[in-house]
Amino acid sequence: MNIDISTIFQIAGVGIIVAMIHTVLKQMGKEDMAQWVTLIGFVVVLFMVVRMLNDLFQEIKTIFLFQ
Repeated sequence: MNIDISTIFQIAGVGIIVAMIHTVLKQMGKEDMAQWVTLIGFVVVLFMVVRMLNDLFQEIKTIFLFQ
């Protein structure tokens, strides 16, 4: 398994962008939209982490099953 550092930077980038959009929308008085942006950002990052966990479990499976 090769953990790519670019994935970590992608997650950090999504977090920074979502935080900026959330702040701008909240200052404009659109708290509902700001919460939706945060939720969507969380789901995107969650899918990225799930994909990384899937790779990890596949690697563990190949190690212990000698495939």
